[in-house]
Amino acid sequence: MKLTILRLTALSEQDRIDLGKIWPDTDPAELILNETHRLYAARFNDRLLGAVQVIRRGDRAQLAALCVREVTRRRGVGQYLLEETLRDNADIRGWHMEKRGTGDAAAMDAFMQALGFVNDENGWEKVREA
Repeated sequence: MKLTILRLTALSEQDRIDLGKIWPDTDPAELILNETHRLYAARFNDRLLGAVQVIRRGDRAQLAALCVREVTRRRGVGQYLLEETLRDNADIRGWHMEKRGTGDAAAMDAFMQALGFVNDENGWEKVREA
């Protein structure tokens, strides 16, 4: 089966279980899913391996809680997830992700910069040309 990136608009029971493994400190029932608050996930063999939240505000968006399950890291899942999330939101010109809560700071910094984000004092920023 192929790795698929999808925008979740409703959560199945299995999605809730998988999100609990990705974000153990978050109750999936409390996630807001609408046009402003989006949730993207990487699915493989009917299981979610990683996820990221997107909060849209006009032509800017905030990435939050980007995480790939520990056993699946360093295999390109996070990169594919982020690339497809940005592609699906092509109208967004400015992206930001805070450093707070991202785990290994050095690894995350290298990951974000490899994807074209620039390090700033609060996180990472990416601006697309119009």
